Amino acid sequence: MTPGYRWYALGLLAAINLLNYIDRNVIYALFEPIKRDLSLSDAQLGWLGSAYILVFSVAALPFGVISDLRSRRAVIAWGVTVWSAFTFFSGLVRSYWQLFTCRAAVGIGEAAYGPAASSLVADYFPGERRAMAMGILASGVSLGGVSGLLLGGFLEDLYGWRVAFMTVGVPGFVCALLVARLIDPTRPPAKLTVRSFLRDFHIGVTSLLRQLWPLLASIAIGTGIAYWLDRTYGTDSRLDVAAFSAVVGVGLAINILYWVLRTPADPAEEIPFAAGISGTFDEIIHAGKTVLHTPTLVYVFVAGAMISFGTNGIVGWGPTFVSRELQLTSSEGAALLGKWGLISGVSGTLFGGFLADWLRRRWVTGRVITVGLGLLLGGPLAVWLLTIRDPELFKLVFTVAFFCMSWYNGPITAVIFDVVPPRISATVAGAYLLFIHLAGDAIALPLVGMLSDQFGLDRAILLLPLVSMMGGLVILGATRTAGKDMERVRV
Repeated sequence: MTPGYRWYALGLLAAINLLNYIDRNVIYALFEPIKRDLSLSDAQLGWLGSAYILVFSVAALPFGVISDLRSRRAVIAWGVTVWSAFTFFSGLVRSYWQLFTCRAAVGIGEAAYGPAASSLVADYFPGERRAMAMGILASGVSLGGVSGLLLGGFLEDLYGWRVAFMTVGVPGFVCALLVARLIDPTRPPAKLTVRSFLRDFHIGVTSLLRQLWPLLASIAIGTGIAYWLDRTYGTDSRLDVAAFSAVVGVGLAINILYWVLRTPADPAEEIPFAAGISGTFDEIIHAGKTVLHTPTLVYVFVAGAMISFGTNGIVGWGPTFVSRELQLTSSEGAALLGKWGLISGVSGTLFGGFLADWLRRRWVTGRVITVGLGLLLGGPLAVWLLTIRDPELFKLVFTVAFFCMSWYNGPITAVIFDVVPPRISATVAGAYLLFIHLAGDAIALPLVGMLSDQFGLDRAILLLPLVSMMGGLVILGATRTAGKDMERVRV
């Protein structure tokens, strides 16, 4: 495989990641008009953000397993098609629950992308160039995230929020066709069909019920409680959404605990990849064992959840905060964050990747240091930023703060692949996405919304950068363990 083709593949995957975050974040630029048209509270807006995140988090892990065992190209192509379709359908909804369902379905498609794409890039660019390549792939996080705000505000101002959803959903269908033709650097071409999926993973109705019964039971109970509350207190009640989400959250936590309790206690125990795996859930258990017995991953997972809580929470509530506190329209607020976030986010992500690789050549923990340094520099600036009401000063501080807080994107992913065996890399990446989003922004978005309803958004949002700074401190604990964990993988 030529270097030129590797760069083409990286460019295509980065472009898809750009669309990923545009479709993911466009709703945040549309919060105010959606709230007005559908008569929603801030808490309900927060749950619209979490609808995507909850489903995305749960689906990322099994899709990571599928990516390790089957065709990564097919998984990515399928995921891009699904999320693009339901982003388009979001513009056709007529009620809160219809939009909630569409956003949840977007999470299914985007969950298929992340672990498989990261695993592909790690194989395209092994060794010292890995953090740089991951930084380029992760540039879509900042570029797409702020572009989603910018495009959402621009399109809403011209055509309304419904057209904004429909417009950003279309390009994904073209990208799905292109990525299906990529050459996998380490695996022969393979078709992913329903029949082969069921045959290879040994998944049947009985197996699914046995492994997922706590989650399925909580969905049934939550639906019943939400229906009763809706019938008792009316369709405008906020209790139905909160009760359903709380019950399902408890069920999901019990389900994850159930899987963790099945994790073997012996860290030296190995599950042969080719012959010993009896199904998808065995591979999930193996990934869980790897995380629990790799100290660096424990630091990365906990810090990643805190970072996700803070940074994604700011991205979600930022446009609404700016429009309310700086007295701007929704489109003006999204344009302010989109323009300056585009510059600082992309440059910060790329700089973080280059800095991490440069430090890695001098210290084995250079990538970990880069993550912690960026958050500890940018976090205090973000706290100050949220107290500023002068638009010009706000732009300056926002640009510097977001530049520093974007350093982590590439290096933290590279650290995961540095300390994980390649054969389960996508599975562990999926487990990482599941954990950081369930314990991070899935909580942050509705929590800030609820606090905003009680105390005002200007106070509630200050929680977010403080938690991000805590994540910067936690990740530095991995400086004591990363070297040993990397050596163990090389042996």
